[in-house]
Amino acid sequence: MKRLFHANIIDITGILIIGLALFFFSFGSNIKNLFEVPASFLNMNTIFLSILIEALPFVLVGVLIAGIIQIFVTEEHIKKCIPKNKLLAVLMSCIIGALFPACECGIVPIVRRLISKGVPIHAAMGFMLTGPLINPIVIASTYMAFGNNFKIAGLRMGLGFVIAIIISIVISLLFKGNQFKTAPQKQTIHSHSHTKKGPFLNRFWSMLTHSIDEFFDMGKYLVIGAILAAFVQTYMPAKALLEAGDGTVASLIVMMGLAYVLSLCSEADAFIGASFSSLFPTSSILGFLIFGPMIDFKNTIMMLNVFRFKFVISVLALVASIIFIVLLLLSSYI
Repeated sequence: MKRLFHANIIDITGILIIGLALFFFSFGSNIKNLFEVPASFLNMNTIFLSILIEALPFVLVGVLIAGIIQIFVTEEHIKKCIPKNKLLAVLMSCIIGALFPACECGIVPIVRRLISKGVPIHAAMGFMLTGPLINPIVIASTYMAFGNNFKIAGLRMGLGFVIAIIISIVISLLFKGNQFKTAPQKQTIHSHSHTKKGPFLNRFWSMLTHSIDEFFDMGKYLVIGAILAAFVQTYMPAKALLEAGDGTVASLIVMMGLAYVLSLCSEADAFIGASFSSLFPTSSILGFLIFGPMIDFKNTIMMLNVFRFKFVISVLALVASIIFIVLLLLSSYI
């Protein structure tokens, strides 16, 4: 009874946060007529809505896939598919992620559901890092954004894949268990009853129910992350950051920082990255294109809802440091 009440509270707060955010930000122009609102707030409103509109379709796809995994995929299916060898499990998860058209906005609920079904944390992280970065849609958009030149798209795909494998292997050495904030039983409270054989319509309805719960659980953190990202974009001195990006090391730090703060969707970030190609070297552009899809500001907020704080911060530090080191070492050759 307590668990059911707790789940309902989560759903209600998710609905309230999403509803209030959409109401206040959607009617920003009408509010301006009633109150004196700074122009910077209206700019923040526009950025927030653009992030939210861009992200929501991918979150919906993600929670639907998570619902399908929860209801129709059993622990036995997972055990048969994932090799016991850590390296092979990482390789397989990265390959599946590379072929899977996902966005970082919707990847977290899928990863949570996979881990709750028995996927090792290192394999799940391999999938999470490659899914938004190397899938066919992202590669095609990168190819078009850079004037139908395959160099940047190829480097993004190849280096991103290698970096994801390195990060996942390091995670396999540092972390054991699922790293959930709450006990596994709470993550899979309905798993045994709903994955049993039953009428298809009943299982389909259970899948939709799980997807709706997942959407409002993840959605409120997406809204919070989008508001914070819009705030930083509005009030961050971008010109000063661009001026600070003088030299290979500084420009790489600036571009990776911009990728994290801007929280762009991986299907569209290449067009933003291409606009910086005349200002920064190729290694810095690749830092922007690889780091952002792997982990960004709103993605971090969503991960903090699912995983332990120490684990999320460790993953963030690992991703940032390994990308930085690899691109810095290769900066003279790319």
